[in-house]
Amino acid sequence: MGEMISVRVPRELREKMRKFSHVNWSEVVREAIRRRVEVEERRLRMLEAARDMDRIRSRILQLYGATEYDSSEVIRRWRESRR
Repeated sequence: MGEMISVRVPRELREKMRKFSHVNWSEVVREAIRRRVEVEERRLRMLEAARDMDRIRSRILQLYGATEYDSSEVIRRWRESRR
């Protein structure tokens, strides 16, 4: 069995919830929490990936210095070649 948490809702909302007694509100809350955790995990992975890219970029600059390479120009050429 899992951990138990309590959720406080305004009285008016609780009264509205009682009108829909067929709804498993615990499951609704569990699903909402699960989805939010997934969103936050994706956000964290994106932040970690951005940090990794920044570290790689810094290391390349340390090793080779600034270059004339323009990635936006390369991307533009690839996009145009696919048309």
